[in-house]
Amino acid sequence: MSRVVLIGINYAPENIGTGKYTGELAEWLVARGHQVRVITAPPYYPAWKVWPGHRTRWFRRERIAGVEVIRCPIWVPREPRGLTRMLHLAGFALTSSLAMAYSLVWRPQLVINIAPTLASAPGAWALARLTRARCWLHIQDFEMDAAMDMGIVHAGLLRRFALATERWLLRRFDRVSTISSRMLDKLSAKGVPLQRQAFFPNWVDTDAIRPLIEPSPYRAELAIPADAVVALYSGNMGLKQGLELLGEAARALSPASLPLPPAGEGARRADGVRSCSAVPTLYFVFGGEGPARIMLEQACAGLPNVRFLDLQPTERLRDWLGLADIHLLPQRADVADLVMPSKLTGMLASGRAILATALPATGVAQAVASCGLVTPPGNVEAFVAALRELTADAGLRTRLGHAAREQALATLSRDAVLNAFEQQLHRLLGTASAEPGKHHSSSDLRNDP
Repeated sequence: MSRVVLIGINYAPENIGTGKYTGELAEWLVARGHQVRVITAPPYYPAWKVWPGHRTRWFRRERIAGVEVIRCPIWVPREPRGLTRMLHLAGFALTSSLAMAYSLVWRPQLVINIAPTLASAPGAWALARLTRARCWLHIQDFEMDAAMDMGIVHAGLLRRFALATERWLLRRFDRVSTISSRMLDKLSAKGVPLQRQAFFPNWVDTDAIRPLIEPSPYRAELAIPADAVVALYSGNMGLKQGLELLGEAARALSPASLPLPPAGEGARRADGVRSCSAVPTLYFVFGGEGPARIMLEQACAGLPNVRFLDLQPTERLRDWLGLADIHLLPQRADVADLVMPSKLTGMLASGRAILATALPATGVAQAVASCGLVTPPGNVEAFVAALRELTADAGLRTRLGHAAREQALATLSRDAVLNAFEQQLHRLLGTASAEPGKHHSSSDLRNDP
């Protein structure tokens, strides 16, 4: 089996976003017999505050589920904007390079850098070249494009230089993978040859996350009536999500703002006939942390049908996602196809309808096409109208939820995705698979060398 160094600024025990998937990948590789060393930072995401029990001023070694983990000192800004974010990433690039130098004597056979952050990619590439290892860059989001397009970083005249440097760096890696077909198109636009590209989507444990049959216990804990419809947003509350839309929708759909339904009208059944009961009350539940949470709390202040929670423990994830009748997936237009929300996999596996904001033909719009509704980013009226439709139509929610679950089972199974990744790993290294030919499936990574 192989010796693998995996570099990523986010790692377990972070349980959302990139850290979750990097942690599961490393542990899965160890379970398959590979030796894995992870170079990372102390956990700090999504609250942008280092977790209790972890230090930021010196290196620390630990072992998690058989994975050797080297935590590098890092500075975490209170407000991750512009210059402070760049300094944060530059600090990890510096300290992780020392851990990579320490790993020279370990002589890895494969070096994998996870982006974000691309700041550590030059060190990862150098480590691979110095040890004659193969190098793999996996892109969870195009952080540089997103930061510039959103105005987080004002590159000005440096924009062209920064993107040219990124383009040069991407072409140095033996394999460059990303998580959606539209993001693969972005790799081509940046000059990465097709034969070096790979499709490596995020995955979900479809056994651990399954549709609930009984009501979620969170309903009673949050004092939500049994007949109410719940719209759930769960995950990072950052700048890429466009969460201001949720605040405006919650205020527009608060009980005091909703008109009474016409006499005799109510929710439409799956067969198109309207029942005599009134349209259910819509409750919003927002769970997560991040720099945009305060803004969202202020927008929803005083609304009786809104609940806020922190991130929930992993062991309660099935009940948490099963609380939703409608999953909310807002996204800003200026990050379309630069990121693919990692929370989408759990939404699909939970078997619930999804309401997303996305432009036509983008990755998010394509992913949700058969299992949800899509409205234009930032369009409050369209978003509210879609919420009204889903709230009133239980049959529609059920059909979309079934389609979501089927999509997860068909395309996002953890073992299928990671088995395909391992097959590609063996082909890249020129080594024999432990179980040759057994794991090939429709989710195999494309473009062998």
